[in-house]
Amino acid sequence: MAEDSDQERTEPASGRRLEEARQKGNIARSKELPTFAVTMTGIATLVLMGPSFIDFMQQVVRDGLTFDRNLLAHPHQMLEVLYKACADALLAFLPFMLAVTIAAIVSPLLLGGWLLTFEALEPKFSKLNPLSGIKRLFSMSALAEGAKAILKSFLIGGVAGWVIWLERGEFLALITESPFSAYTHTAALVAYTLEVVAGSMIILVILDVPFQLWNYQRSLRMTKEEVRQESKESEGSPEIKARIRALQREAARKRMMQEVPKADVIVTNPTHYAVALKYQSSIMRAPTVVAKGSHLLAERIIELAGEHGVTIMRAPPFARALYFHAELQQEIPAKLYTAAAEVLAYVYQLRHYRQYGGHAPDLPEHLPVPDELDPEAEPKTD
Repeated sequence: MAEDSDQERTEPASGRRLEEARQKGNIARSKELPTFAVTMTGIATLVLMGPSFIDFMQQVVRDGLTFDRNLLAHPHQMLEVLYKACADALLAFLPFMLAVTIAAIVSPLLLGGWLLTFEALEPKFSKLNPLSGIKRLFSMSALAEGAKAILKSFLIGGVAGWVIWLERGEFLALITESPFSAYTHTAALVAYTLEVVAGSMIILVILDVPFQLWNYQRSLRMTKEEVRQESKESEGSPEIKARIRALQREAARKRMMQEVPKADVIVTNPTHYAVALKYQSSIMRAPTVVAKGSHLLAERIIELAGEHGVTIMRAPPFARALYFHAELQQEIPAKLYTAAAEVLAYVYQLRHYRQYGGHAPDLPEHLPVPDELDPEAEPKTD
């Protein structure tokens, strides 16, 4: 990781910078976390294997050290005995090796995840620069690693010494036991010591993981100029901005067209403008515009409404007033309430007629639309 001036690099890393760093193999890693996971997994596996593992290994040792006259008469058979003892020992250790291998493979997922990249392996002549090497040697990361190594040595050595001191009586008692009893007792003492030492490593993990995350974010911080340049590269191009706006308009148009089948009525001009109105008295204070369009889009709204059986009503002044003075997903202006009420009353009566029959409702004419809301209204003369 490059070491730069913190005074200049004050801005957090952008998503693009984080992705570029990941592609180069630069991710937040903690050496202590996988080490702790593998160590604890190994110890837990040995503890679970416990007495059966010890008994098995004792039997392997007994068999390997048992000699009969036939074996002594044919020394070359000693190789077969040695081979069998090694094979049995490897078989006994197989669950342990398998568990540790799985832990080593899975533990990187805890921080950073798996990452396969060959860019970090590419030769870089800048790494051969002595000045750069000296700078890296005295960087914050290097100093932190050195301090961590010293802390680890003192912690593990101190904890191990403390446990051995507390159990010194048990260790001294081993000299009075039989070989196989001492073997079992030693295994138990070593396992206990390793458990305590491994448990103490959690302190290193708790300190190292937050530091590595902080140091990783710090190393990727950006200057204000870099932020501006990246923004310009990704969004500053007129072509890209135009493309983004086009995609946004297309998405908005698709969402709007999905509302047409849910409308109560489509008010038309008849083809220049089309406005879809919806009114639910339980949740709306006034009719709401759910879709609107002109020319080709108006034709598409009318066509879609016809396919779904939505009432289509020709009312040019009302349609123009709605198109120019009502916003999408907004209630219509209060000055158009009366006209909207007449239109919706006609729609409800028409539905009743189609369902139950009777007298067909009359199409409302001369809807009360204020002249100031109709862009094509003729000015009145005194």
